[in-house]
Amino acid sequence: MLYTLKIRLYPSPEQAAQLLRTMERFNDACNLISQIAFDNKTFGKTILQRLCYYQIRNKFKLSSQMVVRAIAKVCESYSDKKKRENQHTFKPHGAIVYDDRILTVKSIDKVSILTLDGRIFAPMSVCQYHARILDKALRVRGQTDLGCIDGKFYLFLVAECADEPETITKDFLGVDLGIAKIATTSDGKFYSGSKVKNIRRRYFRLRQRLQAKGTKSAKRKLKQRRRKESRFATNVNHCISKRLVEVAKGTQRAIVLEDLKGIRQRARKGTRQTVCKTMRQALSSWSFYQLRQFIEYKARAAGVLVIYVDPRNTSRTCSKCGHVDKKSRRDQEHFVCTACGHALNADINAALNISRRGAAVIQPNVAKSA
Repeated sequence: MLYTLKIRLYPSPEQAAQLLRTMERFNDACNLISQIAFDNKTFGKTILQRLCYYQIRNKFKLSSQMVVRAIAKVCESYSDKKKRENQHTFKPHGAIVYDDRILTVKSIDKVSILTLDGRIFAPMSVCQYHARILDKALRVRGQTDLGCIDGKFYLFLVAECADEPETITKDFLGVDLGIAKIATTSDGKFYSGSKVKNIRRRYFRLRQRLQAKGTKSAKRKLKQRRRKESRFATNVNHCISKRLVEVAKGTQRAIVLEDLKGIRQRARKGTRQTVCKTMRQALSSWSFYQLRQFIEYKARAAGVLVIYVDPRNTSRTCSKCGHVDKKSRRDQEHFVCTACGHALNADINAALNISRRGAAVIQPNVAKSA
Protein backbone atom coordinates (compact mmCIF):
# COMPACT_ATOMS: atom_id res chain seq x y z
CA MET A 1 0.00 0.00 0.00
CA LEU A 2 1.01 3.63 -0.43
CA TYR A 3 1.74 6.05 2.42
CA THR A 4 1.96 9.82 1.94
CA LEU A 5 4.44 11.20 4.46
CA LYS A 6 4.22 14.87 5.42
CA ILE A 7 7.76 15.86 6.39
CA ARG A 8 8.69 19.30 7.73
CA LEU A 9 11.57 21.21 6.15
CA TYR A 10 13.67 23.75 8.06
CA PRO A 11 15.31 25.99 5.43
CA SER A 12 17.29 29.06 6.42
CA PRO A 13 15.65 32.46 5.75
CA GLU A 14 17.67 32.77 2.54
CA GLN A 15 16.70 29.26 1.42
CA ALA A 16 13.03 29.95 2.27
CA ALA A 17 13.10 33.05 0.06
CA GLN A 18 14.61 30.97 -2.78
CA LEU A 19 11.91 28.32 -2.41
CA LEU A 20 9.14 30.94 -2.45
CA ARG A 21 10.54 32.59 -5.59
CA THR A 22 10.74 29.19 -7.25
CA MET A 23 7.15 28.40 -6.28
CA GLU A 24 5.91 31.71 -7.66
CA ARG A 25 7.77 31.27 -10.96
CA PHE A 26 6.67 27.64 -11.28
CA ASN A 27 2.99 28.51 -10.73
CA ASP A 28 3.16 31.49 -13.09
CA ALA A 29 4.38 29.00 -15.70
CA CYS A 30 1.50 26.67 -14.82
CA ASN A 31 -1.00 29.49 -15.39
CA LEU A 32 0.36 30.19 -18.87
CA ILE A 33 0.43 26.48 -19.71
CA SER A 34 -3.16 26.22 -18.50
CA GLN A 35 -4.19 29.12 -20.76
CA ILE A 36 -2.50 27.47 -23.76
CA ALA A 37 -4.12 24.12 -22.97
CA PHE A 38 -7.57 25.69 -22.55
CA ASP A 39 -7.34 27.86 -25.68
CA ASN A 40 -6.23 24.90 -27.82
CA LYS A 41 -8.49 22.39 -26.05
CA THR A 42 -5.41 20.20 -25.70
CA PHE A 43 -5.01 18.42 -22.37
CA GLY A 44 -2.72 15.52 -23.24
CA LYS A 45 0.81 15.79 -21.84
CA THR A 46 2.69 14.83 -25.03
CA ILE A 47 0.88 17.21 -27.39
CA LEU A 48 0.82 20.06 -24.85
CA GLN A 49 4.56 19.70 -24.30
CA ARG A 50 5.14 20.08 -28.04
CA LEU A 51 3.00 23.23 -28.07
CA CYS A 52 4.55 25.16 -25.20
CA TYR A 53 7.79 23.62 -23.92
CA TYR A 54 10.26 26.07 -25.49
CA GLN A 55 7.98 29.08 -24.93
CA ILE A 56 7.70 28.30 -21.19
CA ARG A 57 11.38 27.57 -20.77
CA ASN A 58 12.52 30.75 -22.51
CA LYS A 59 10.01 33.04 -20.77
CA PHE A 60 10.32 31.76 -17.20
CA LYS A 61 13.93 30.52 -17.25
CA LEU A 62 13.01 27.24 -15.60
CA SER A 63 15.10 24.11 -15.89
CA SER A 64 14.10 21.52 -18.45
CA GLN A 65 12.69 19.10 -15.87
CA MET A 66 10.76 21.82 -14.03
CA VAL A 67 9.00 22.75 -17.27
CA VAL A 68 8.11 19.08 -17.78
CA ARG A 69 6.75 18.85 -14.21
CA ALA A 70 4.74 22.08 -14.65
CA ILE A 71 3.12 20.68 -17.81
CA ALA A 72 2.35 17.45 -15.95
CA LYS A 73 0.74 19.40 -13.09
CA VAL A 74 -1.54 21.27 -15.49
CA CYS A 75 -2.50 18.09 -17.36
CA GLU A 76 -3.33 16.39 -14.08
CA SER A 77 -5.66 19.24 -13.10
CA TYR A 78 -7.56 18.76 -16.37
CA SER A 79 -7.60 14.95 -16.15
CA ASP A 80 -11.29 14.94 -15.22
CA LYS A 81 -13.24 15.76 -18.41
CA LYS A 82 -16.02 17.33 -16.33
CA LYS A 83 -13.58 20.04 -15.14
CA ARG A 84 -12.57 21.31 -18.58
CA GLU A 85 -15.36 23.86 -18.97
CA ASN A 86 -13.34 26.63 -17.30
CA GLN A 87 -9.68 27.58 -17.40
CA HIS A 88 -7.77 26.47 -14.30
CA THR A 89 -5.58 28.88 -12.36
CA PHE A 90 -2.87 28.16 -9.81
CA LYS A 91 -2.06 30.06 -6.62
CA PRO A 92 1.40 31.70 -6.35
CA HIS A 93 2.45 29.41 -3.51
CA GLY A 94 0.82 26.24 -4.79
CA ALA A 95 2.82 23.03 -4.46
CA ILE A 96 5.72 22.29 -6.80
CA VAL A 97 5.76 18.78 -8.21
CA TYR A 98 9.31 17.41 -8.06
CA ASP A 99 10.77 14.11 -9.18
CA ASP A 100 14.01 12.30 -8.37
CA ARG A 101 15.94 14.29 -11.01
CA ILE A 102 15.41 17.62 -9.28
CA LEU A 103 14.87 16.52 -5.66
CA THR A 104 17.03 13.98 -3.85
CA VAL A 105 16.77 12.75 -0.26
CA LYS A 106 20.41 12.68 0.77
CA SER A 107 19.89 11.28 4.27
CA ILE A 108 17.27 10.93 6.96
CA ASP A 109 17.70 14.62 7.83
CA LYS A 110 18.73 16.34 4.60
CA VAL A 111 17.25 16.88 1.14
CA SER A 112 18.64 18.43 -2.05
CA ILE A 113 16.12 20.64 -3.88
CA LEU A 114 16.48 22.49 -7.19
CA THR A 115 15.55 26.19 -7.10
CA LEU A 116 15.92 29.11 -9.54
CA ASP A 117 19.34 29.78 -7.97
CA GLY A 118 20.56 26.19 -8.20
CA ARG A 119 20.38 23.33 -5.71
CA ILE A 120 20.07 23.92 -2.00
CA PHE A 121 20.54 21.44 0.85
CA ALA A 122 17.73 21.90 3.35
CA PRO A 123 17.45 20.13 6.72
CA MET A 124 14.27 18.15 7.40
CA SER A 125 12.75 16.47 10.42
CA VAL A 126 11.54 12.86 10.18
CA CYS A 127 9.53 11.57 13.16
CA GLN A 128 9.87 8.00 14.45
CA TYR A 129 6.61 6.93 12.77
CA HIS A 130 7.75 8.15 9.34
CA ALA A 131 11.21 6.66 9.91
CA ARG A 132 9.65 3.22 10.52
CA ILE A 133 7.64 3.48 7.31
CA LEU A 134 10.71 4.54 5.32
CA ASP A 135 12.68 1.62 6.79
CA LYS A 136 10.13 -0.96 5.63
CA ALA A 137 9.27 0.80 2.34
CA LEU A 138 9.85 -1.21 -0.81
CA ARG A 139 10.58 2.05 -2.59
CA VAL A 140 9.87 5.80 -2.47
CA ARG A 141 7.83 6.93 -5.47
CA GLY A 142 9.55 9.37 -7.85
CA GLN A 143 7.04 12.22 -7.48
CA THR A 144 7.34 14.43 -4.41
CA ASP A 145 5.35 17.60 -3.71
CA LEU A 146 6.83 20.63 -1.99
CA GLY A 147 4.15 22.70 -0.25
CA CYS A 148 4.07 25.86 1.84
CA ILE A 149 1.42 25.93 4.60
CA ASP A 150 1.24 28.99 6.89
CA GLY A 151 4.80 29.92 5.94
CA LYS A 152 6.15 26.45 6.77
CA PHE A 153 7.58 24.12 4.14
CA TYR A 154 6.63 20.47 3.87
CA LEU A 155 7.63 17.59 1.63
CA PHE A 156 4.94 15.07 0.69
CA LEU A 157 6.78 11.82 0.01
CA VAL A 158 4.96 8.74 -1.29
CA ALA A 159 6.34 5.45 0.11
CA GLU A 160 5.20 2.04 -1.08
CA CYS A 161 5.11 -0.71 1.56
CA ALA A 162 4.02 -4.34 1.44
CA ASP A 163 0.70 -5.20 3.10
CA GLU A 164 0.56 -7.58 6.03
CA PRO A 165 -0.83 -11.01 5.09
CA GLU A 166 -4.55 -11.11 5.86
CA THR A 167 -5.25 -12.79 9.20
CA ILE A 168 -7.76 -15.63 9.50
CA THR A 169 -11.14 -14.20 10.45
CA LYS A 170 -12.61 -16.07 13.41
CA ASP A 171 -15.29 -13.55 14.36
CA PHE A 172 -16.61 -10.08 13.57
CA LEU A 173 -16.24 -6.73 15.33
CA GLY A 174 -19.26 -4.56 14.57
CA VAL A 175 -18.69 -0.79 14.72
CA ASP A 176 -21.55 1.70 14.92
CA LEU A 177 -20.59 5.27 13.99
CA GLY A 178 -22.69 7.93 15.66
CA ILE A 179 -22.99 11.49 16.89
CA ALA A 180 -23.01 11.32 20.70
CA LYS A 181 -20.38 8.57 20.62
CA ILE A 182 -18.28 8.62 17.45
CA ALA A 183 -17.77 4.83 17.51
CA THR A 184 -19.31 2.00 19.50
CA THR A 185 -18.24 -1.65 19.13
CA SER A 186 -20.18 -4.87 19.53
CA ASP A 187 -17.92 -5.54 22.55
CA GLY A 188 -19.68 -2.67 24.33
CA LYS A 189 -16.75 -0.25 24.07
CA PHE A 190 -17.42 3.47 23.45
CA TYR A 191 -14.95 5.82 21.73
CA SER A 192 -14.89 9.62 22.17
CA GLY A 193 -18.10 10.53 23.92
CA SER A 194 -19.08 13.62 25.89
CA LYS A 195 -15.64 15.27 25.97
CA VAL A 196 -15.33 15.40 22.19
CA LYS A 197 -19.01 16.35 21.85
CA ASN A 198 -18.52 19.35 24.17
CA ILE A 199 -15.45 20.53 22.26
CA ARG A 200 -17.34 20.28 18.97
CA ARG A 201 -20.21 22.35 20.40
CA ARG A 202 -17.78 24.99 21.67
CA TYR A 203 -16.12 25.20 18.25
CA PHE A 204 -19.53 25.54 16.58
CA ARG A 205 -20.65 28.38 18.89
CA LEU A 206 -17.37 30.24 18.36
CA ARG A 207 -17.68 29.79 14.59
CA GLN A 208 -21.20 31.26 14.69
CA ARG A 209 -20.04 34.34 16.61
CA LEU A 210 -17.14 34.99 14.25
CA GLN A 211 -19.31 34.53 11.15
CA ALA A 212 -21.87 37.00 12.56
CA LYS A 213 -19.13 39.55 13.27
CA GLY A 214 -17.84 39.48 9.69
CA THR A 215 -14.76 41.71 10.15
CA LYS A 216 -11.37 41.04 8.56
CA SER A 217 -9.91 39.95 11.88
CA ALA A 218 -12.92 37.66 12.45
CA LYS A 219 -12.43 36.06 9.03
CA ARG A 220 -8.73 35.60 9.77
CA LYS A 221 -9.61 33.98 13.08
CA LEU A 222 -12.17 31.75 11.35
CA LYS A 223 -9.46 30.51 9.01
CA GLN A 224 -7.21 29.68 11.95
CA ARG A 225 -10.04 27.94 13.80
CA ARG A 226 -10.95 25.88 10.75
CA ARG A 227 -7.43 24.47 10.63
CA LYS A 228 -7.43 23.84 14.37
CA GLU A 229 -10.77 22.00 14.16
CA SER A 230 -9.49 19.95 11.25
CA ARG A 231 -6.36 18.93 13.17
CA PHE A 232 -8.44 18.04 16.22
CA ALA A 233 -10.84 15.83 14.22
CA THR A 234 -7.97 14.17 12.35
CA ASN A 235 -6.16 13.35 15.59
CA VAL A 236 -9.29 11.84 17.18
CA ASN A 237 -10.04 9.81 14.04
CA HIS A 238 -6.47 8.49 13.99
CA CYS A 239 -6.69 7.43 17.63
CA ILE A 240 -10.07 5.71 17.20
CA SER A 241 -9.10 3.89 13.99
CA LYS A 242 -5.78 2.75 15.46
CA ARG A 243 -7.48 1.29 18.53
CA LEU A 244 -10.21 -0.46 16.51
CA VAL A 245 -7.66 -2.12 14.23
CA GLU A 246 -5.51 -3.19 17.21
CA VAL A 247 -8.53 -4.82 18.90
CA ALA A 248 -9.62 -6.57 15.68
CA LYS A 249 -6.12 -7.85 14.93
CA GLY A 250 -5.52 -9.02 18.49
CA THR A 251 -8.74 -11.06 18.50
CA GLN A 252 -8.51 -12.23 14.86
CA ARG A 253 -11.74 -10.52 13.86
CA ALA A 254 -12.90 -8.64 10.78
CA ILE A 255 -14.16 -5.08 11.21
CA VAL A 256 -17.76 -4.54 10.05
CA LEU A 257 -18.96 -1.01 9.25
CA GLU A 258 -22.17 0.45 7.92
CA ASP A 259 -22.05 1.75 4.36
CA LEU A 260 -22.91 5.37 5.19
CA LYS A 261 -22.34 6.79 1.71
CA GLY A 262 -24.61 9.82 1.20
CA ILE A 263 -25.51 10.25 4.88
CA ARG A 264 -25.23 14.05 4.67
CA GLN A 265 -27.34 14.24 1.51
CA ARG A 266 -30.05 12.14 3.14
CA ALA A 267 -30.09 14.54 6.10
CA ARG A 268 -30.63 17.69 4.02
CA LYS A 269 -33.87 19.61 3.89
CA GLY A 270 -36.38 18.55 1.29
CA THR A 271 -35.27 14.91 1.25
CA ARG A 272 -37.38 12.02 2.39
CA GLN A 273 -35.30 11.50 5.52
CA THR A 274 -35.29 15.11 6.71
CA VAL A 275 -33.84 15.57 10.21
CA CYS A 276 -33.69 18.55 12.53
CA LYS A 277 -31.20 21.40 12.16
CA THR A 278 -29.21 20.33 15.23
CA MET A 279 -28.71 16.83 13.84
CA ARG A 280 -27.73 18.17 10.40
CA GLN A 281 -25.13 20.37 12.05
CA ALA A 282 -23.80 17.42 14.07
CA LEU A 283 -23.55 15.24 10.97
CA SER A 284 -21.66 17.96 9.10
CA SER A 285 -19.24 18.71 11.94
CA TRP A 286 -17.43 15.40 11.88
CA SER A 287 -15.52 13.63 9.11
CA PHE A 288 -16.98 10.13 9.15
CA TYR A 289 -15.55 9.51 5.68
CA GLN A 290 -12.06 10.33 6.97
CA LEU A 291 -12.53 7.95 9.91
CA ARG A 292 -13.61 5.20 7.51
CA GLN A 293 -10.54 5.84 5.33
CA PHE A 294 -8.25 5.67 8.36
CA ILE A 295 -9.81 2.38 9.44
CA GLU A 296 -9.45 1.00 5.90
CA TYR A 297 -5.78 1.78 5.39
CA LYS A 298 -4.72 0.83 8.92
CA ALA A 299 -6.64 -2.45 8.62
CA ARG A 300 -5.08 -3.22 5.24
CA ALA A 301 -1.61 -2.55 6.65
CA ALA A 302 -2.35 -4.87 9.59
CA GLY A 303 -3.97 -7.63 7.49
CA VAL A 304 -7.45 -7.08 8.96
CA LEU A 305 -10.51 -7.53 6.75
CA VAL A 306 -13.03 -4.65 6.55
CA ILE A 307 -16.64 -5.40 5.52
CA TYR A 308 -19.43 -2.93 4.69
CA VAL A 309 -23.08 -3.77 5.29
CA ASP A 310 -26.46 -2.17 4.65
CA PRO A 311 -27.23 0.28 7.51
CA ARG A 312 -30.99 -0.01 7.10
CA ASN A 313 -32.80 -0.58 10.44
CA THR A 314 -29.66 -1.48 12.39
CA SER A 315 -30.81 0.86 15.17
CA ARG A 316 -34.42 -0.40 15.09
CA THR A 317 -33.73 -4.15 15.12
CA CYS A 318 -33.54 -6.12 18.34
CA SER A 319 -30.16 -7.86 18.56
CA LYS A 320 -31.75 -10.68 20.57
CA CYS A 321 -34.98 -11.62 18.73
CA GLY A 322 -34.59 -9.73 15.43
CA HIS A 323 -37.87 -7.80 15.77
CA VAL A 324 -37.88 -4.47 13.87
CA ASP A 325 -39.84 -1.57 15.32
CA LYS A 326 -39.15 2.16 15.30
CA LYS A 327 -40.69 2.46 18.79
CA SER A 328 -38.05 0.15 20.26
CA ARG A 329 -35.54 2.98 20.00
CA ARG A 330 -36.81 4.99 22.98
CA ASP A 331 -34.26 7.77 22.66
CA GLN A 332 -30.67 8.32 21.61
CA GLU A 333 -29.29 6.07 24.33
CA HIS A 334 -31.94 3.49 25.20
CA PHE A 335 -33.29 0.52 23.23
CA VAL A 336 -36.14 -1.61 24.59
CA CYS A 337 -37.59 -4.23 22.23
CA THR A 338 -41.39 -3.96 21.94
CA ALA A 339 -41.62 -7.72 21.26
CA CYS A 340 -39.36 -9.48 23.78
CA GLY A 341 -38.54 -6.63 26.18
CA HIS A 342 -34.77 -6.95 25.67
CA ALA A 343 -33.12 -3.71 26.83
CA LEU A 344 -29.59 -2.36 26.35
CA ASN A 345 -27.71 0.66 25.09
CA ALA A 346 -28.98 1.64 21.63
CA ASP A 347 -25.49 2.03 20.10
CA ILE A 348 -24.33 -1.36 21.39
CA ASN A 349 -27.51 -2.94 20.03
CA ALA A 350 -26.80 -1.41 16.60
CA ALA A 351 -23.16 -2.59 16.71
CA LEU A 352 -24.30 -6.16 17.46
CA ASN A 353 -26.66 -6.06 14.47
CA ILE A 354 -23.86 -4.74 12.27
CA SER A 355 -21.56 -7.55 13.43
CA ARG A 356 -24.15 -10.20 12.53
CA ARG A 357 -24.74 -8.69 9.11
CA GLY A 358 -21.01 -8.92 8.48
CA ALA A 359 -21.08 -12.60 9.36
CA ALA A 360 -24.02 -13.08 6.97
CA VAL A 361 -22.00 -11.47 4.17
CA ILE A 362 -18.86 -13.57 4.70
CA GLN A 363 -20.25 -17.02 5.52
CA PRO A 364 -22.04 -17.62 2.17
CA ASN A 365 -18.82 -16.68 0.35
CA VAL A 366 -16.83 -19.10 2.50
CA ALA A 367 -19.34 -21.86 1.77
CA LYS A 368 -19.11 -21.23 -2.00
CA SER A 369 -15.30 -21.31 -2.01
CA ALA A 370 -15.32 -24.58 -0.01
